[in-house]
Amino acid sequence: MHSCSCLLIAILALSVAAKPIEIRASSVTLSLAKKLDTSGSAQYLVDQDRARAQALIQRGLNTTSQQNRRDATVPASESQAVVYVAQVNFGSSTTECADIANFVSDSGSSTTWVGAGQPWTPDSSTTTNNEAVLVIYGSGQMEVGTLYTGPVSLGNGLTVQNQGFALSQFAQGFQGYDGILGIGPEDLTLGTVVENPTETIPTITQNLRQLGLISQALVGVFFEPSSTDTAEGELSFGAPNSARYTGQLTYYPVTGTSPASRYWGIDQSITYGSTTILSVTAGIVDTGTTLIHLALDAFIAYQTATGAQLDSPAPIGTGLLYITTEQYNQLQNLDFHIGGDTYTLTPNAQIWPRALNAAIGGSSDLVYLIVSNLATPSGMGLDFVNGMCFLERYYSVYDTDQNRIGFASTEYTTSTVN
Repeated sequence: MHSCSCLLIAILALSVAAKPIEIRASSVTLSLAKKLDTSGSAQYLVDQDRARAQALIQRGLNTTSQQNRRDATVPASESQAVVYVAQVNFGSSTTECADIANFVSDSGSSTTWVGAGQPWTPDSSTTTNNEAVLVIYGSGQMEVGTLYTGPVSLGNGLTVQNQGFALSQFAQGFQGYDGILGIGPEDLTLGTVVENPTETIPTITQNLRQLGLISQALVGVFFEPSSTDTAEGELSFGAPNSARYTGQLTYYPVTGTSPASRYWGIDQSITYGSTTILSVTAGIVDTGTTLIHLALDAFIAYQTATGAQLDSPAPIGTGLLYITTEQYNQLQNLDFHIGGDTYTLTPNAQIWPRALNAAIGGSSDLVYLIVSNLATPSGMGLDFVNGMCFLERYYSVYDTDQNRIGFASTEYTTSTVN
């Protein structure tokens, strides 16, 4: 019996409101390690990332029925060139886990499930009523399974008792992963239990709080930028981990603009150097998106300002903007203005790690930019997605209790690792 499983871990792009200092409270941390995807699927990163963003927009607009919730579920981030891994144990087995669980921070699901890759066998600590679970992730990705209840261990002796999760009977589009550890909002599980579409499945975060293991329903996220698999990351449940960031952690309210307001949405403007490329508008912060996506007009403004060229789409090219080394030396800061504060991406933070060019089908002598085209005009209510490339430079906190999202600089904010 295999009880430790390779999981895609789902962090929520939820609704979030305030701007005070961090609250000290009990917390639980889950360490992550970084792995590079060398399978070749990362070449389609731009296509998968954009499909995810467009599905987020569609799902935000489709809120009138549970069926819409299911139909518009977001694509999982299976084509990221970089994934984060964590060790997760299902059931009561104490067998040592040789496998590290594949972690991809995916805002599209709150359902925890296992068994897509290596098999998992239920034991006496788990129970089931044989309810069928169906989760459709988009882009051909889906999971069909049976709902179980039992212990889920996150390591360090921490076990979440009576956690609901699905044992996969059929999974499509999750090569290399054993499932998803969903830690997002419970209402995204509506419509996934086939026989009872009004039933919801409490998330890991909710159960941690109910068990008294944490005092706040929030998750802090730390990603370390790197071009190797020696980097690390961390989830902190219940309270931010101040050891992972520098300076003040500042919170911002959710935007009131739909559909961004359905997720972890904020209002921001963006400048490149002294040029405004995106006026104040609504968008989202999404740990399950790799790149930074901008509305079509803002993307064109950024391309014009940088002098970048657009590469051919996969499989011929990367689909990313690219510049020469000489142009890189002239690159200016990209500033994100949020609530009166400025979060800067330095020139190095705006480029794809050059050591990973081959992983996305790129050329070793070009410099690829991590700003991509959302393919919709501004004014749609979701005009940007600040993805992992932004979040590797800033610590982020997703606070469900206070309906807010927080940012703080880290030791890697101005790193030249790329």
